[in-house]
Amino acid sequence: MAVSEMIELTREMRDRIVQRWPENGEGRIKMGAALIVHQGQNAVFYRDGKSLDTFGPGRHILTTANIPLLTNLVSKTIWGENIFSAVVYYVAMREFPQEGWGTRQPIAMQTPGQGLGWLLIGAHGTFGFEVKDAKRVVDTFVGGGQAALDLRDVKTRLVNAITQAATDWFAEVNPGNLMKAQGMLDEMATAIKIKAQDQFDAMGMLLKSITIGGLSPLETSAEKLKDMGLLDANMYMQLKALETIERSSQGGGGAGTGVGLGAGMGAGMGLGNMMAGMFGGMQQQQQAAQPAGSAPAAAGPAAVPDIMGVTEAAAYLGVAVEDVVELCNSGQLKAKKIGSQYRISKAAIDEFMNS
Repeated sequence: MAVSEMIELTREMRDRIVQRWPENGEGRIKMGAALIVHQGQNAVFYRDGKSLDTFGPGRHILTTANIPLLTNLVSKTIWGENIFSAVVYYVAMREFPQEGWGTRQPIAMQTPGQGLGWLLIGAHGTFGFEVKDAKRVVDTFVGGGQAALDLRDVKTRLVNAITQAATDWFAEVNPGNLMKAQGMLDEMATAIKIKAQDQFDAMGMLLKSITIGGLSPLETSAEKLKDMGLLDANMYMQLKALETIERSSQGGGGAGTGVGLGAGMGAGMGLGNMMAGMFGGMQQQQQAAQPAGSAPAAAGPAAVPDIMGVTEAAAYLGVAVEDVVELCNSGQLKAKKIGSQYRISKAAIDEFMNS
């Protein structure tokens, strides 16, 4: 392999966070070689599974003075030249454009005395970040020897940190109902930025900004709450028994597959009254029977609205909320942005799917 006297990354990185030099194998580098690091980059030398010396922008002549961690790896050839082998990872140290984020798993919010005592919601928005520590990014993401690291390769881990912070905020603050939570979006965004920063820092990243485009109610059923560990087996069986009573009181009988308890936000007011004493001990058990004609109709299959938010659109398409946000941001899916939230017509989604 040829000995390199010049190390430089000439390709534009765009959405790439890390690019390896050389792309395959290790470079054989001559002591005294020139290392070129362009503005907005850092260069990290890597050898034997470890990140070693790091350089910022500029033209650097490699000597034993500026590569102390590599010095003991230098060997002298029969021609008297000092040569060492290493990989150089170029890392983009710029702020990346705003990216969409959305919850892939629902966030549970306690609603004492209301319905099932919990409401499952979805959240979405945008965030901006930049690389803070090039050495840490290399150690975290590319230690396995891959040739490059793109934005899509790290986005899932960054979004997971944001959604975990959002989940923690709901557990700590517990707004109690969706309307109150909608009025606390700025406070929520500030808290998420603070909470998520530790995880971003551990990956060598800095969370620069975050917005919350909106919160949307999701189907909340006893089955889903049980699967999330929010209902124990005994409570689940009590709720199923109440569901049977509710269906019978509405003339539905006990046959067939029951609808999800608490589907949507308002199903089963009579059921909600019977269950009030079960959650938190905040209310006494109320009489289950309602005055004649006051019991709501049993919930049926949800109609698809003509105009949807991103959460409803994601459910209609069977994809994650963040995927819908990305389609809207890129213009692939026609949508109208009102304030910080998207509104999408069913016709636009059908047109997108048929195109």
